[in-house]
Amino acid sequence: MKKLCLFILAALAFTACTKQEAQQTKHPKFAYDATIYELNTRQLTPEGTFAAAEAELPKLKEMGVDIIWMMPLQPIGKLTRKGTLGSYYSIIDYCEFNPEFGTREDFEHFLAKAHELGMKVILDWVANHTAPDSEWTQNEGWHYRDENGNLMVQYDWTDISKLNYENEDMRAAMKEAMHFWMDEIGIDGFRCDVAGEVPTDFWNDAMAELRITHPKMFTLAEDEDKAYELCESAFDMYYGWTLHHLMNGVAQGTNSVQDLWDYFAKADTTVEDYAIRMNFISNHDENSWSGDEYERLKSKAAVEAMTAFTYVIPGMPLIYTGQEYGNHHRLEFFEKDCIDRDENCSMRPLYKQLNALREANPALYSPEVGAPMIRLTADNDMVFACVRETVDEQKNLTNTVISIINMSNRPQQVTIDTEEYADDYVDLDGNIVTVEAGYSCNLNPWQYIILTDMD
Repeated sequence: MKKLCLFILAALAFTACTKQEAQQTKHPKFAYDATIYELNTRQLTPEGTFAAAEAELPKLKEMGVDIIWMMPLQPIGKLTRKGTLGSYYSIIDYCEFNPEFGTREDFEHFLAKAHELGMKVILDWVANHTAPDSEWTQNEGWHYRDENGNLMVQYDWTDISKLNYENEDMRAAMKEAMHFWMDEIGIDGFRCDVAGEVPTDFWNDAMAELRITHPKMFTLAEDEDKAYELCESAFDMYYGWTLHHLMNGVAQGTNSVQDLWDYFAKADTTVEDYAIRMNFISNHDENSWSGDEYERLKSKAAVEAMTAFTYVIPGMPLIYTGQEYGNHHRLEFFEKDCIDRDENCSMRPLYKQLNALREANPALYSPEVGAPMIRLTADNDMVFACVRETVDEQKNLTNTVISIINMSNRPQQVTIDTEEYADDYVDLDGNIVTVEAGYSCNLNPWQYIILTDMD
C-alpha cells in the first residue's frame, strides 16, 4: 500500500511537470493526455437534441473524456436528400443550426456546460462540399459543374455538390463561416471532413489565421494518406485508418501481430513524429457501413483487448457514441436510430480505468510529449508486447509502461525479454507485480496485462 501511495504521488508530480512543459510544444497542452469522444447528437439519446446530449456530459466527464467532437450541427439539405432525415454532411447553411437538434441557444447552453466541466468541444467541419440546395450554389464559380452546367457529386454522395477551391470568394466565405463558430459561438476547434480532398494550402491559410486569436485551437483531419503535409502546420491529429483495419484483420485472423509492427515501422517514416494519430475501433463511418465493433472484432473480449491497445500505443484514443453503453448494432445514418443502452454489457468502467491510466502516465501521452514505443522480444508471435518509457531528468523521475496483449482467441503462454526493465510494477487493479529479466505468463484469449512503474 505504501508503494502504491508513493506511485500515485509521483505520478501526479510527473503529470504536473509534463503539462507545464507541454505549453512549449506544438499542440495545445490539453491534447497530450486527452481522450476524444465523437458525439452523434441524433442517435445518442431518444430525444436526439442538444439539451438531451447535455445531460450526458457529466457522465462523459466522470468517464474521463476531455474533447467532444460534435458531428455537423447545421441544417441538412432537402434536394436529393438521402433517407428521411438526411446526412449530417449535406449542409445547406454553415452558420445556422439544425432544428432537429435544437436552437442556437440550446447549443450554446450545451457548450457552456461542457466548458464548465473542463471539456473542449470541436465541430465536424464539411469544407469539401455543400448540399445541392445551399444558397452557395447560386454564386457563379463556387462549385464544380459538368459540361452541361450541372452540379457535380463525388462517389455515391448524390446529396452533395463539390466546392471549387480555385474561387477566392468561396474560400473567403468558408473562412468567414469558420470564424463564426470560433469567434461568436466559442467552440475549441474542428474535425475536418475528408480533409485530403480540400487543398492543403487552404487549410494552412485558414488554420493559421484562426490561431492568431485562438492559439489553443485543436484540429483533426479525416485523412491518413496526406497526413504528413496536413499535420505539418494545419492539423494536430490525423486518422489511423490503416491501423484500424489491421485491428479488424487481427481479430478476424487475416492479419498478424507482425503486421501491426510493420505498420508502426512504416508510420514512423511517413508521418511527422509530432503528429497525433487518432486510434479507434469504431466511428460513425465504420459503425454504420462496416458494422459495430462486436460484429467486426468477433467477441467482447477482443473488443476490450483492442480498446486497451488503442490506449497504450502512441496517439489519442477515440470513443464513438454508444461504445460506453456497449451498443451492439449498426446505427442508421439517415434515420433516427438510438443507441442500445444495455448497462449489463457497458464498457464505461473500462473506459474510466483506461482514461485514468493514460492521464497518470506521461509515457502514454500523445506525441511529442509521450514516449516512443519499443517492441519487447517475445517467444510467441500471437502476443503483442511493448514498453514505453519517459524520463524527466529535472525531477529525476522515470515512468515505464509495459503492455502485453494476447492478440488471439486462444490461450497463449509467453516469455518476454524484460532484462532492461526488471523492477516492481503496478497492474491495472493496483497489485504489485515483480518483473524479472525474463517475464513469463499464461494469457487467456484476448487477455491483456498493463504494468506501470514510476520512480
